[in-house]
Amino acid sequence: MLLENYFPVLLFILIGILVGIVPMLLGRVLGPHKPDPQKLSPYECGFEAFGDARMKFDIRFYLVAILFILFDIEVIFLMPWAANVNELGLHGFWAVMGFLSVLAIGLAYEWKRGALEWE
Repeated sequence: MLLENYFPVLLFILIGILVGIVPMLLGRVLGPHKPDPQKLSPYECGFEAFGDARMKFDIRFYLVAILFILFDIEVIFLMPWAANVNELGLHGFWAVMGFLSVLAIGLAYEWKRGALEWE
């Protein structure tokens, strides 16, 4: 009785594993395998890698990336409002204006602090 309830789940897991593993095995068994030093070398823009891959990045790079994500998510919150702007009426309009004003204040603060300037 217990196996009857979980059989579809187990079958789904088994098929998922097979779909992931079988193509890789078939490619390994049936595909050509001719390694050479050039194929096995690390590739970076057509020339040998130089410098340390673990060098420190400027913190401004991360700050600009986080600010981009923040203001990009703003658009995600505006899409449902734009789709239902007629049904929301004046209350919905002022709610979104409050949301946009908070974001505008944040943008002005970041601009004043120089977070958007790049040297």
